[in-house]
Amino acid sequence: MRRQIVDLLSAEASSVAELAKKLPVTRPAVSQHLRVLKDAGLVSHRITGTRHIYYIDLEGIARLRSYLDRLWETALNGFKLSAEEDADVEGNQ
Repeated sequence: MRRQIVDLLSAEASSVAELAKKLPVTRPAVSQHLRVLKDAGLVSHRITGTRHIYYIDLEGIARLRSYLDRLWETALNGFKLSAEEDADVEGNQ
């Protein structure tokens, strides 16, 4: 559900009511998902009159991307070391 919300917000900023119309969950459920996404730094909001308009927080997405890139690099380096160790063991037999 949160991924769907992020997908919708990446297309356009929206209120909770607008998001709820496009999703198979209630407005309170959308609000709860938005709260989690906001706490994670992935979405933000602005107040327009009585409505809260949610949008993607590009800085938060950039921080997430950087974090995932570091995890991926660590995993690839571990795989490389493991492959090199296996090659060394096979070469010494």
